[in-house]
Amino acid sequence: MEDQIKDFLHYLMVERRLADNTIISYERDLKEYHKYITKVENLRSFNDVSRAHIIHFLKHLRENGKSTNTLARNIASIRSLHQFLLREKVTSQDPSVHIESPQLTKTLPKVLSINEVEALLEAPKSNSPLGIRDKAMLELLYATGIRVSELIGLNLHDVHLTMGFLRCIGKGNKERVIPLGSTAAEAIKVYIENARPNILSQKKSEALFLNHHGNPMTRQGFWKNLKKLAMIANIQKELTPHTLRHSFATHLLENGADIRAVQEMLGHADISTTQIYTHVTKARIKDVYKQFHPRA
Repeated sequence: MEDQIKDFLHYLMVERRLADNTIISYERDLKEYHKYITKVENLRSFNDVSRAHIIHFLKHLRENGKSTNTLARNIASIRSLHQFLLREKVTSQDPSVHIESPQLTKTLPKVLSINEVEALLEAPKSNSPLGIRDKAMLELLYATGIRVSELIGLNLHDVHLTMGFLRCIGKGNKERVIPLGSTAAEAIKVYIENARPNILSQKKSEALFLNHHGNPMTRQGFWKNLKKLAMIANIQKELTPHTLRHSFATHLLENGADIRAVQEMLGHADISTTQIYTHVTKARIKDVYKQFHPRA
């Protein structure tokens, strides 16, 4: 059974070309599923799994405090696995076929106000190589709305400053080209010319953004820096690496941008994913109305 899960994960990586983080999520879900059906249900083959076994597993997750969204994700992982096993003729039936996903609870993304974004962008020290690097990273994130994984995956040749755009590889290994504003372009130019050579020292690297050792920046390294900068900027809201992406999309839509254009820049396959930001802007409008209208 473990080998069959490995085959499935290999299929997701090679044929479906899913992002590493997505495959890690599948692997985590399916390891827990496998552990339950072997240890609790005493099954030795996926062909022995019934609908009742899957329902018992989902009940087990619920009793252990898992959220509705986590349950839905587990169902999707289990369903994909069993569909794969049936297609490969490893099993003769799909026990997940009639199991419905729970209704997802839509949580509106946290976004920063324009003033909070400006405070965050001014937080890095402009007189140190690492501060210049942090400034360039934040400006680039807010200017383009790219994911942090896409940010740290950028190479020098992906950024075209004179033309005003960057090229990035997103989920599913899909390439997209995104406009780059003059402020972000200038911050990156200053970083490449004045700071990056100092950080790189004697090393060689094609990675655009480097840590203090001269190696490519990691997600964890960026997240650690972001928390420090949020404290300097005195931002009280919960801040994650995705917050600037959410703020980018929300501020564009608030200022009249076309939702299809925002979808393209964010790299969303389905416009319904982008539409969550229209709910954010409506919620913010209500808040402004309640705060400032004399008869609200």
